[in-house]
Amino acid sequence: MEIKPSAMAIPLDTSHLEQGKYGPIYPKTPACYGFTIIAPIKPGHEPDFYDYGTNIEAAVGAQPDCLAPLMLHYLKWVLFKLEGVTYFMYQGIFDTDFDKYTDDAVELFLTLGVATVFEHLEGFPMDWRTNREAFVQFVREHHRPSFMEYGEYPFVSASEIKKALNIKNALSTMLDQMQ
Repeated sequence: MEIKPSAMAIPLDTSHLEQGKYGPIYPKTPACYGFTIIAPIKPGHEPDFYDYGTNIEAAVGAQPDCLAPLMLHYLKWVLFKLEGVTYFMYQGIFDTDFDKYTDDAVELFLTLGVATVFEHLEGFPMDWRTNREAFVQFVREHHRPSFMEYGEYPFVSASEIKKALNIKNALSTMLDQMQ
């Protein structure tokens, strides 16, 4: 089966979308599922974001599958200034819908006993560990849905990509041994 690139425009009106337990379920796109959260950070907390990024790097280095429950393709974090206010942009692409990703993320934080970098955002509910609805409401309010997404290898899960790479590596090793 040949895989062809694909693009999908996402409608501005989401009233017709299936409703999950936390609001509309955006459609799976050629890039899979994902969201972009943009929110102002608490003044003076910029170093905390860099520290948190370093901690995630170390955690993944020590245990490469520590974020596996999130079924991520990628995460991208950006800090930027707009009219003197520093904002955080969280972009993630993953294989589950919003509801499942959010539930899995909260559960992962609770299981690992770690805080979320979102605690450094203006208005983030500090009772998020016991008040999942407040966590979800914050994320929904700060989510900026995309209106177009493109995939060079559309609708392919992270698991399928890993399997394909494992097969490629196994074939490469086998061919190397035959020489």
